[in-house]
Amino acid sequence: MARVFCINPGSTSTKVALFENGEKVFGANVSHSAEELAQYPALMDQLPYRMSAIDVELLQASVTLDGCDAFVGRGGGLLSMEGGVYEIDDLVLDHSSRGANGVQHPAQLGPSLARHYAEAHGGRALVVNPPDVDEYADVARVTGIEGVYRTSHVHALNQKEVARRHALALGKRYEECNFVVCHLGGGLSIAAHEHGRMIDGNDIVGGEGPMAPTRCGSVPADRLIELCCEGSSPKRELMQLCTKSGGFVSLLGTSDAREVVARADAGDNKAKLVWDTMVYQICKYVGSMACALKGQVDGILLSGGMVFEPRLVTAIEEACGWIAPVTAYPGEFEMEAMAAGAEQVLTGEVEAKRYTGHPAWPGFDFGEQKPQAA
Repeated sequence: MARVFCINPGSTSTKVALFENGEKVFGANVSHSAEELAQYPALMDQLPYRMSAIDVELLQASVTLDGCDAFVGRGGGLLSMEGGVYEIDDLVLDHSSRGANGVQHPAQLGPSLARHYAEAHGGRALVVNPPDVDEYADVARVTGIEGVYRTSHVHALNQKEVARRHALALGKRYEECNFVVCHLGGGLSIAAHEHGRMIDGNDIVGGEGPMAPTRCGSVPADRLIELCCEGSSPKRELMQLCTKSGGFVSLLGTSDAREVVARADAGDNKAKLVWDTMVYQICKYVGSMACALKGQVDGILLSGGMVFEPRLVTAIEEACGWIAPVTAYPGEFEMEAMAAGAEQVLTGEVEAKRYTGHPAWPGFDFGEQKPQAA
């Protein structure tokens, strides 16, 4: 019997789940107050506190981790890599702990937590499809500015799990199919999956793509430059428009999609226009990813919290159903994805990969300066 314990640290909680033969037998969302986390100057200083909080949760639930075959931690802080399951070795611990990719995020704690429990209870320590999976085709990287290139920042873990599940439902393997996968939550990521690789998508960290509850989405470059040059807003505020205070928050003062729908239903014309605009932009990006797949699309897959809204699914079906069948997978499957990846390794279906510490895409050899991410 395969036992897998998964750990997914977030900004205000740590999600944990225990799986036995693919079935979740225990799950908890261990909350952390802002006051508790404020005690720790650096992100990695939180490690003993988070371990203790998880241990208390397990003790209260009478759950033992003895006999677990694998421990999977979310793999933040790593340099870009191709998708897959990776052994947590010393290099993974080093890069995740210091945030080698330049991004500080609680997901960096995942590898250290997984390694800790693996050493304490036996079993392998793994990461599955970390946040910086990058499998873009070269033509998807180039922009119209010399030295500025696009890199992959999408919901890789959830997207690949939804694609894997749908492929199984079709009686195929993920690597045999082409999908356009849309993760529709607080951030919206839409990617083209070609035979098991995400060859293109929108960079949610860089603000690309459709407008989202907290993200501005793609905007005209000249207006953005004007906004930056006006000097009335500090750089931090402008950067937050990309990922935290844009979209619904900027236009309607809320990040709650349910509230936007309710306001639209109550006759708020601006709320209706903003919602319709987001749906319109989602459909445009679905179409662009279908073109990246040259029209060979086996399915359009929708996941994320907003997919619980049936009218969103219907609108996408009406606009994009001619491309390929639209299938909804409401919610997210990150814990299940982590467990499934570990089980594939434990059963010998796939081999765990070794993290090289080198970016998956090292840049083009055109004799120019080192490229910067867009």
